[in-house]
Amino acid sequence: METIFLTIHTIVAIALVATILLQRSEGGALGIGSGSGGLMSARGAGDALTKTTKWLAIVFLANALFLGWLAANKTDDLDAVTSEIPLEQPAEQTDDQLPDPQDLPEPGEG
Repeated sequence: METIFLTIHTIVAIALVATILLQRSEGGALGIGSGSGGLMSARGAGDALTKTTKWLAIVFLANALFLGWLAANKTDDLDAVTSEIPLEQPAEQTDDQLPDPQDLPEPGEG
């Protein structure tokens, strides 16, 4: 289920970026986009892009909130497995380990 919502989120994000980039700039930022002609010069097309952007943003936000809730309330089988493992396990002494430093002779004694 998580994969479906992540895929929807990705598609909505790409569509949102595309609709934002298709809109005509009206802010006059550094004089870019101030031409009177263009592909989206009709008022109806601008209104459609604005409404599309609004609804895509709503779907994006709702999906992001749902994915966050899903991640916070996710229960894994891994939790059940890790709860059965004891926190402290005694270390086993094998022959190939180094001896304790207190048992070593001082330099010059041996």
